[in-house]
Amino acid sequence: MIRRALIAAVLALAATAAHAAEGKKEGGDKGDVGQYVDLQPVGLPIVRQGQVVNYIFVSVRINLTSAANAAKLREKEPYFRDALVRAGHRTPFTDPKNLAQINVPMLTAAMAREAARIAGPGQVLSVAVTQQAPRRRMPASRD
Repeated sequence: MIRRALIAAVLALAATAAHAAEGKKEGGDKGDVGQYVDLQPVGLPIVRQGQVVNYIFVSVRINLTSAANAAKLREKEPYFRDALVRAGHRTPFTDPKNLAQINVPMLTAAMAREAARIAGPGQVLSVAVTQQAPRRRMPASRD
């Protein structure tokens, strides 16, 4: 009984803190708060000399303009993710200097093109890689 009350109190405190933090965000002068689409993590292959040597699990955020309908574009998240997987398998985002990381500029450029195609003109502001996690740790390449 005491455990349940303690859990309920902790959950209520967490909800209150989240609500207060959200209120501070809304009170600021930030125009594009919440104008983004976060993609579920995607495993992208790292290819060296025609062989898959690693997979990097990547989280990507598509930043939207203030004119974009974020709710509608969040529904298209599977399409964005599919485009990322297809682009990553068509031309792997391999960083030749480090097989435990992706080539971020190459990925963001390719994903910006695909996101603009899916969302429509004037909807996508930028693309950012928020997290990379290699399946295996690899030493830096000497090639």
